[in-house]
Amino acid sequence: MDPRHGELTVGELARRSGVPASTVRFYEREGLIHSRRTGGNQRRYARDTLRRIAFVRASQRLGIKLADIRDALSVLPRGRTPTQEDWALVSGRWHGELTLRIELLLKLRDKLIDCIGCGCLSLEGCALVNPCDVLGDTGPGACGLAGSLPETAAGRQAV
Repeated sequence: MDPRHGELTVGELARRSGVPASTVRFYEREGLIHSRRTGGNQRRYARDTLRRIAFVRASQRLGIKLADIRDALSVLPRGRTPTQEDWALVSGRWHGELTLRIELLLKLRDKLIDCIGCGCLSLEGCALVNPCDVLGDTGPGACGLAGSLPETAAGRQAV
């Protein structure tokens, strides 16, 4: 059987995946998905590209950066449809980071009520704007606020 049988065009992939054709092309430019070119220079995608796009979209909804998604997808085999074990390996890479995010969001949720209640939003004492008073060492005022919050293991600022 011809391995090209069942390949998808950009339009077919876009329709079946629910993303615009421009997004399909963007994902390819970013190295998230791959195609082959026909003799007429048209893109053709393997059917497993649908799963890769679904993975990209789900990962983006979780707030994962495209570079991290690309790195995760790079471990998937090319030339065959990834197995459930392959996908488990890829998604398991983010378990710790997602757990940390959930913990931070729960803390934010719990402190947000107090913050709204007091209304201070003080740069010195507010646990929302200045967690653990990390800005105290950078000097007075809000000048050092941008980029000064502690970062998680993934490089995102903690709240």
